Amino acid sequence: MSFKILVSDTSILIELERGGLLEEAFNLPMEFAVPDVLYVRELSQMENFDFIENGILIEELNPESVENAQQYRTENPGLSIPDCFSLALAKDNGWPLLTGDGLLRRCANKHKVECHGIFWVLDLMNEKGVATAQQLHTGLQKISEHPRCRLTKRLVNEALQKLTGLS
Repeated sequence: MSFKILVSDTSILIELERGGLLEEAFNLPMEFAVPDVLYVRELSQMENFDFIENGILIEELNPESVENAQQYRTENPGLSIPDCFSLALAKDNGWPLLTGDGLLRRCANKHKVECHGIFWVLDLMNEKGVATAQQLHTGLQKISEHPRCRLTKRLVNEALQKLTGLS
């Protein structure tokens, strides 16, 4: 793994917060980055976690990247502006994108941006030893029990079984 910076959309950070795993995620040996528009519109209002204190990188897009974000939005009107800015930030810097949004993932794949979801993040947290298998199991259960969870039961159950085997 050669990258040191991961660009995240809001969905991954919200899932980690729901699972009580944000602090552990920010202990990974890499940094999380978000575009400034995403931080201002969505993360700055979250009261349970201080993203700035925990070292999140808040990146301003250059004019070319803003144009790319606008093009992504034109191509995919279902994407939010913060999502398009996240994709542009990842693409233009060669950083992986973290998202749980299917449309954003398809757009990222189309534009050849490395893309990962919550299960990858949990695996990485386990691999790097920033959370125990039990913490990850409990966190994934909390994420999956939330009424707005969009993860499939099959994938959640597979991940929970894997984590049970690691305990």
